[in-house]
This record gives sequence, C-alpha cells and structure tokens, in this order.
Amino acid sequence: MEQTLILLKPDTIQRSLSGQIINRLEQTGYKIIGMKFMKLPMDKANEHYNEHKNKPFFNDLVSFITSSPIIAIAIEGPNCVEKIRSLMGKTNPTDAAPGTIRGDFGMSLSMNLIHGSDSVESANRELKIFFDDNELYSYNKNIDEWILE
Repeated sequence: MEQTLILLKPDTIQRSLSGQIINRLEQTGYKIIGMKFMKLPMDKANEHYNEHKNKPFFNDLVSFITSSPIIAIAIEGPNCVEKIRSLMGKTNPTDAAPGTIRGDFGMSLSMNLIHGSDSVESANRELKIFFDDNELYSYNKNIDEWILE
C-alpha cells in the first residue's frame, strides 16, 4: 500500500471545483485517509517547495500556494502515486489530456489546480509537512474486496 499527498491549490478553491475534484479522487477506489482545509503558512510552503528553492519561479510558487486556502488530502492504495498523477494530467493544462483534472478544468501553467506527489519518496516527505501521524487514518472499507486484489 502506498500513500500520497494531494493539494487542491488556491485556484481550485476560488473556482469552487474542490467537490468535483474530490469526487474524481474517490471514484478511483483509493481511500482518503486524511484531509485538511487550511491557509498554508509561509514556512510550510517554503519547506514543501524546497527542491525548487534556487529556481527563478520559486517565489511565485510560494506566493501562489499561500495566497488563499488549500485542501491537503492524503490518499492510500496500491500504486496510488502513479495513478493519481495520471488522473491529474500533465502539469501544463494545455498539454493535459481530456478526462484528466487539468485537461478538463485547467486554465494556465501557473494555476494548474492540483499538486500530487511525484514519487513514493516525495509522498513520504510531503505527507509529514501537512499531516501529523495521528491525523492519518488507515481503515478497511467493505468495498475493498471488490476493487483491490
């Protein structure tokens, strides 16, 4: 079982798309094991985007993610990192396929609605930024036997 982090960015909240996107995430069969509506503090934004610290777009990333509330979501399931990344679509909505979140709702590269961890290692690091261990709840659902091998 993998776990991954998803962030519904400020543009998702401002455009009232969070319900539709959460619905798509749930329809995968993966489990939401944690969720928070929050205004991201600057220190957590800096930590989250630390790998981009020396890139010219770093300040824009931090400024955008802290500009309005976000929803942080922890998801659990087999191969969920790769599957969720596929569901999100390419980073640039212009290149994202129809049927993906960014392909259907995305408008620009800088405001692309959603973040998803790009690897299991990144997910493990990122989940610790947004959730304490006691805020993640692994559980069984009766439907698991119908969707998980």
